[in-house]
Amino acid sequence: MQDEDFSQPVFNALPPAVAALAAVIFLVEAIFWLGSKGLIGGEAALGWRIEAIRDYGFFSQLLAWVFETGTWTTPELIRLVSYSFVHLSFTQAIFVIVFLLALGNLVGRVFGNLAVLVLFFSCGIFGAVIYAGLTGEVRPLVGGFPSVYGLIGAYTFFLWVGYGVAGENQYRAFSLIGFLLGIQLVFGVLFGTSPDWVAEVAGFAFGFVLTPALAPGAFRRFLDRMRQR
Repeated sequence: MQDEDFSQPVFNALPPAVAALAAVIFLVEAIFWLGSKGLIGGEAALGWRIEAIRDYGFFSQLLAWVFETGTWTTPELIRLVSYSFVHLSFTQAIFVIVFLLALGNLVGRVFGNLAVLVLFFSCGIFGAVIYAGLTGEVRPLVGGFPSVYGLIGAYTFFLWVGYGVAGENQYRAFSLIGFLLGIQLVFGVLFGTSPDWVAEVAGFAFGFVLTPALAPGAFRRFLDRMRQR
């Protein structure tokens, strides 16, 4: 029986882009947790999460103001990116990290680190823009779900192509997103819902559409299959 080397850190197996994104999200959440327990920051730390949501969350009204004033260079547009790293709760952040590690690992290994970063940030931005345009919601959008749903979109595209090559039903590729939306529907019926799902679905759709352009050779194969239909 061969000896196995168990000395290698688990995170060494992750694409660097995935590990870095997960580390940033975890670090932000750790600061909030330590502050809420009074371990750092004193009494002021008890309001750090609320202040971060106010200062870094995305507000729909921001885009309306930008269009009306033409102020396209305002630093406030950083909210299109920063909102993905601020969460409403520890639980929400953990779920985002789990999705990021699982799906980001797969996407990173198949498509590369740059693709992970492009998908994460572009899908988060697209999700926020669609959220603002369709909902006009007053409450801020926070959390990394629109971004990680973009990775789900990439994973779905990967399955779509794989099932097509195998001659199987390609719509099976949408099982995961269907399952997640089904859970959201159940929770929405039981506990009420927020329009955040609009940003998440938009992030998923953009990830699915964008992936062919990021995957080496995948876009050409995708077009070839479309021409055969």
